[in-house]
Amino acid sequence: MHDVESARQAIARDRVDQVIGLALPMIATPSPNPNGDTRAIAALAADLIKQHVAGAEIELHSESAEVVNVVARICGAGPGRRLVFNGHLDTYPAGAREQWSFDPAGEVSGGRLYGRGAADMKGGIAASIVAMAALAEQRAHWNGEAVLTLAGDEESMGPLGTKLLLDQVPHATGDAAIIGDAGSPMVARFGEKGFIWIEISAQGKAAHGAHVHLGTNALDRLRIALDEVSALRELPVVMPDRVRDAIAAAKAISEPLCGTGEAEVLTSVTVNLGIVSGGTSPNLVPSTAHAAVDIRLPVGVTGKTVLASLNRGLDLPGITWRALCCFEPNYTDPDDKLIHCCTNAATQIIGTTPAVNMRVGGSDSRWFRMAGIPTVVYGPTPHNMGAPDEYAEISDLGVVSRVHALTAFDYLTEKASGT
Repeated sequence: MHDVESARQAIARDRVDQVIGLALPMIATPSPNPNGDTRAIAALAADLIKQHVAGAEIELHSESAEVVNVVARICGAGPGRRLVFNGHLDTYPAGAREQWSFDPAGEVSGGRLYGRGAADMKGGIAASIVAMAALAEQRAHWNGEAVLTLAGDEESMGPLGTKLLLDQVPHATGDAAIIGDAGSPMVARFGEKGFIWIEISAQGKAAHGAHVHLGTNALDRLRIALDEVSALRELPVVMPDRVRDAIAAAKAISEPLCGTGEAEVLTSVTVNLGIVSGGTSPNLVPSTAHAAVDIRLPVGVTGKTVLASLNRGLDLPGITWRALCCFEPNYTDPDDKLIHCCTNAATQIIGTTPAVNMRVGGSDSRWFRMAGIPTVVYGPTPHNMGAPDEYAEISDLGVVSRVHALTAFDYLTEKASGT
């Protein structure tokens, strides 16, 4: 028992310099999506893992010329659970260089790591690699396997990354998963809202704007259709008590970090009208109009329910629509042993108990939960994510790495120790 506790202390040691040393070359290797080419970053990540994680078995997997994924595995002292670290190699495009005050290819300044992917999520990947390295050093004291899967198409929510690995690589699945995607060291995320993206088209009849009686305005038709979509916000939400209670309990910690109103958003259907187009001139009646809408579903509302409501509400003259994608809300029981391991580890590292909450945005965690794998998202606070001067606090990345390592160690020793 003394040896295990000593190993646990070694696992929890601060290795933030190593995290930054790994993150910088990854940030310097562009992997924007679009166009979604992760060949170079996958090769670099595999090389970094080989250099830093003793005894790692490393594989590259791809069903596309451009989207390449990485899987690395280490084994403990004997049979046991398998815990999967997960991350995504692709990033948002960096945009115009002149809009950045710091180098989008990576720069350290004032306790911050700047660059495209610093927060989302090459910093989180570096944290997980260092956690794997710490586990490898103490492999005599834990059982089972630790696996790191790095996906190439998360930003496009495609099937060629994490979904491909879960379907085709046996050791890419596991008993639990931890993801260092953007979040906050003060919040362990146990679930996320579902989402449906739809496109709506309206057909009308062109005419001169002074002779509206001779035409049919497609934008008017689209406006009526969009009112029907907006009405989805009133759908009843039948949420399990343990999920609703967790959201309420997290509010005092989570909302100051993520914005007032987060709890309300997590417990209701939200509708965002992202694109509207139609017409060519103020004095012409438009014959066509189009819209694209993002609908987010809380736990307690199914995609089937929303799609049925859309089928009824959009049965209107001149209106056609289609769903571009549909993912159900998903969550791991907030009382799951993985969540407890993560919050206990975070409490030890940061000195205060983190909130346990849902996540408003989507991530690859949904693929694991859809496969029945308990999953927690625990990552750095994002700043300017997707915008110029994206950064993560270096202290955040150090905490994330230590919590990942300690969570994995406790999870992989729990069964063997009988605790």
